Amino acid sequence: MQPTSDFNPSRLARSLLRRSRQGALATLMPGSGDPYCSLVNLAADADGSPILLISRLAVHTKNVLADHRVSLMLDERAPGDPLEGARIMLSGRAEQVAAADKNRLRSRYLNAHPPAAGYIDFSDFSLFLIRPCGTHLVAGFGRIVDLTPAQILTDISDAAALLEAEQGAVDHMNEDHRDALRLYATTLLGAEAADWRCTGCDPDGLDMMADGKTLRLDFPQRVTSPGGLRKMLVRLAEEARAKA
Repeated sequence: MQPTSDFNPSRLARSLLRRSRQGALATLMPGSGDPYCSLVNLAADADGSPILLISRLAVHTKNVLADHRVSLMLDERAPGDPLEGARIMLSGRAEQVAAADKNRLRSRYLNAHPPAAGYIDFSDFSLFLIRPCGTHLVAGFGRIVDLTPAQILTDISDAAALLEAEQGAVDHMNEDHRDALRLYATTLLGAEAADWRCTGCDPDGLDMMADGKTLRLDFPQRVTSPGGLRKMLVRLAEEARAKA
């Protein structure tokens, strides 16, 4: 089936990648090659690639270390029949995070899962990044499509300055601009009032979370620098205040 004309499959898949905090991870058992599926917590890198924090004591981690091929199922967790909601099956390779990227991805994961601060430094836990090779999106009748990594991931090749400044921007928004975050959520995205906080930003948008719920605020234009991010957030806050 091909997508109908009234939805954007790439945008929906990107949103699911950004908003998902849990998923079903499928790995392969060493020797037999039998499939093994487990529930995992996850966050998203700046480009959208899933980040996992998993223990070497777990079967799925032992499987990944023996064979990097994995698949990850994410869904909207919509009320009612779960089969009526959108979901993606992402296939790829799970690789242990390189030392050069560890601090940045550690911050991203903890922003999404603050309680993990209590065990992230345990010796048996490690961060892994799933590098997608393909995605299968199911979003209802006539809305089934395969997507390439280029269609679901954000280009961050020109955003080094933004990535370096990301955690400072996240902390600044959470400490000094909770009113703006509330406006983004309630006025621009139509969410209920809550203690919304920022969990990450990237060239394409801003991620927020409150009471276990997640939101994705897409930017109207890409931003690749701290200055560009500041201008964009001010612009969106002004639009939200005018709309309110």
